[in-house]
Amino acid sequence: MTQADQAHAALDAWIDAHFDQQVAFLQELVRVPTDTPPGNNAPHARRTAELLKAFGFEAEHHPVPQEQVRAHGLEAITNLIVRRRYTEAPRRTIALNAHGDVVPPGEGWTKPPYGAVIEDGRLYGRASAVSKSDFSTYTFALRALEAVTQQQGITLTGNAELHFTYDEEMGGELGPGWLLGQGLTKPDLLLAAGFSYQVVTAHNGCLQMQVTVHGKMAHAAIPHTGVDALQAAVTILQALYGLNVRYKSFKSGVAGINHPYLNVGRIDGGTHTNVVPGKVVFKLDRRMIPEEDPVQVEAEIRRTIEGAAGALAGVTVEIDRLLLARALKPLPGNLPLVAALQRHGEAVFGEPIPVSGTPLYTDARLYGERGIPAVIYGAGPRTVLESNAKRADEHLVLDDLRRATRVVARALLDLLGPAA
Repeated sequence: MTQADQAHAALDAWIDAHFDQQVAFLQELVRVPTDTPPGNNAPHARRTAELLKAFGFEAEHHPVPQEQVRAHGLEAITNLIVRRRYTEAPRRTIALNAHGDVVPPGEGWTKPPYGAVIEDGRLYGRASAVSKSDFSTYTFALRALEAVTQQQGITLTGNAELHFTYDEEMGGELGPGWLLGQGLTKPDLLLAAGFSYQVVTAHNGCLQMQVTVHGKMAHAAIPHTGVDALQAAVTILQALYGLNVRYKSFKSGVAGINHPYLNVGRIDGGTHTNVVPGKVVFKLDRRMIPEEDPVQVEAEIRRTIEGAAGALAGVTVEIDRLLLARALKPLPGNLPLVAALQRHGEAVFGEPIPVSGTPLYTDARLYGERGIPAVIYGAGPRTVLESNAKRADEHLVLDDLRRATRVVARALLDLLGPAA
């Protein structure tokens, strides 16, 4: 057995010996709600920092100014950075990022959404899979790395940082985007929260817009005296949904990503059953494949809306962009991390770990936009659907957590160790 093999085996053994502690850490994280909205996430950051301090990890608290938080419709955000400096002249610094904010639990749960109940080898709770699980994965991978290298006298030649942030559900601009924009961090590589059975190097972009359709209110008994904003909205929606037919012919060249899609997720309008509605507001979500230009995508949607509305007498529209999340595209510098994750993933899970894209959008793109190669990998199943993420009874298979932690710890040793 080579020295590297011995070190990898020692990492696995340390993680196994401390796995009950790792699970308890994750349970504590799940038990502190971080529903977004309303987005009062500073208390979770404080609790996370307390738990990390017990491991000897000092977390820097970086509160986002209140006026910025409120402008995004949230209440309180404090992002955390834990810097682990192993050398004064690092060959590279690797950041590991996971987000603590989550969508509200919703209905249909058979387990308490913040109970962190364990049953049949699964831990149930909101954010147990996405992505408080990787607070645990990354923390214990670093703990294992430090314990084993110290025990075996291995000199590390790179540094690591934990980035625990709280704005992914609203676009990430007040999470990683804020930390990067403030110049608080600039790592050489990023590992972002993901699932265990594939290494993700690309993802879709997302454009979200709000459309306000104005007509003129009137009594339903004399509808000709008004302009029905809902009927106008229906005409506009038909034009927008018609775009999906054409989108299906735009196939991405990235494995795991199919074609663009437009979805209208919310509609509000009208005042009463017997009143012709004078105003309707709807919000749309347009997923963009990596090959698309977001500027052109937005321009086409605006033309479609304005064209449909322009044919309707007495109707005006307002179009506001809510979010523009650009696609993540692979950067050449990600290759060492991708190779290490694939190599150790196959060894630990006993099956090939493919490189793919995902139709989701994540905070990883914010690092990629600044030239930092980003890779997505962490604890979880093969698909989002299997974990019930954003649905009732979200859960994490604990054996995936254990094995993903081994993979990440091994990969960190390869990239931060003396042979890196």
